Amino acid sequence: MVDLIADYNENVPNMSVLPDVKSGYLVKLLPDEAPMEPESWESVCEDFEKAIVPGITPWNSPNFHAYYPTANSYAAVMGGMLCDALGCVGFTWIASPACTELERLTMDWLAKMFGLPEVFQHAGEGNGGGVIQGSTSESTLIAILAAKHRKMIEYDHDEVLASKLVAYTSRQSHSSVEKGVRLAGTKLRLVDTDERFRMRGDELRKAIEEDKAKGLIPFFVGASVGTTNVCAFDALDEISAVSGEEKMWMHIDAAYAGAAMICPEFRYLVKGIENTDSLVVSCHKWLMVNFACAAMFVRDSLDLINLFDINPLYLKHEYENEISDFRHWQIPLGRRFRSLKLWMVLKSYGVKGLQENIRCQIQQAKFFEEMVRKDARFEVINDVLMGLVCFRLIGDNALNEDLNKRVNEARKIHMTPATVDGQFVLRFVVASRLTEDKDIQFAWDEIKDHAGILLNNEEPKKRGV
Repeated sequence: MVDLIADYNENVPNMSVLPDVKSGYLVKLLPDEAPMEPESWESVCEDFEKAIVPGITPWNSPNFHAYYPTANSYAAVMGGMLCDALGCVGFTWIASPACTELERLTMDWLAKMFGLPEVFQHAGEGNGGGVIQGSTSESTLIAILAAKHRKMIEYDHDEVLASKLVAYTSRQSHSSVEKGVRLAGTKLRLVDTDERFRMRGDELRKAIEEDKAKGLIPFFVGASVGTTNVCAFDALDEISAVSGEEKMWMHIDAAYAGAAMICPEFRYLVKGIENTDSLVVSCHKWLMVNFACAAMFVRDSLDLINLFDINPLYLKHEYENEISDFRHWQIPLGRRFRSLKLWMVLKSYGVKGLQENIRCQIQQAKFFEEMVRKDARFEVINDVLMGLVCFRLIGDNALNEDLNKRVNEARKIHMTPATVDGQFVLRFVVASRLTEDKDIQFAWDEIKDHAGILLNNEEPKKRGV
């Protein structure tokens, strides 16, 4: 298995960035029933190579520039293998003491790396700290549910008033906020952004005042550190001032760009983050930890415990008053030993190694931005602060849709688009730790070639991966 993993990872740069298969391909390659008798390990490996690998999209390819990064490292793979081998289900401290205690330790390491105040550390005063959730979306849902519960306590659980609760987020926020609000059974108000796609305090206050005049009750605001479409940074200091005045829960989705807080020179972008009630950074995006590892920090864990604490006799143990069980901080009961792979990555790379990776990818994005700006046929539409460049051909949406389609159908590089203020834009992300400057140049040449074909009927150039 180690050889299989190593061979796959070494071959990723040579793979097509998108699999050349059609929907339903797998049922034609594998039986429609499970084998009655055990099969050999060699048979398993043969089927993997024949049927599974052709349908894998290699997210770690240096030519993958879609969505946002998904982290990958041998240290994290080894941590994941150990986690599976140990078979830990760490819902309580006694179920596996190392599982709970290593998570507390590594979350405090991260809080210090990010420059967060002690209130978000287990070792600090108060009830705050960090916990590893499965995803940013899960963390956002937990924050919304905890905010609703806290507000309902304030109103003595009046179900009539519950129907009047309203949450706020920007029009650029991730769809997980809308999904979380829907699952919580509350209302959602989308707040307009400024010319740099940021949610600001004045627009938030305006929306709140309008809703309060209708008898609605503000209870939650979701801010973004690096929005999905354009990687915009909401004005956290302004938003936290408003949420404090209104006694609202403030949650920050810092899934991708929050990792850059380990580099002190980027912390100016998150001024006001110290005033939030909760935040989440996906270590599986930019911190070398394989999916899933979402680091959620809360100011007061009692807000979660009051909501999730169901304590039957079979889960009780003699140390439960000395150390918190993380099952009270999440929706599921069972917990994987995720901190093991996080700990191994932090040990293997160190803070400096992780900083170097982030700084390198930001410089590569700047390199791509510079080439785009030098071509008069294109325009850049976002502030390139992290590893994302949003750009488009100067022209209508149909032209840019054609460009995006041509580039992806060629399967040399892969990008995903977005719609921003009615404009169809192409998103170029430096997504892989394997990406080098030559890969950035290759991608730009590929994009230019397809643009030339569309605009000038030029002949496509032959270029290998």
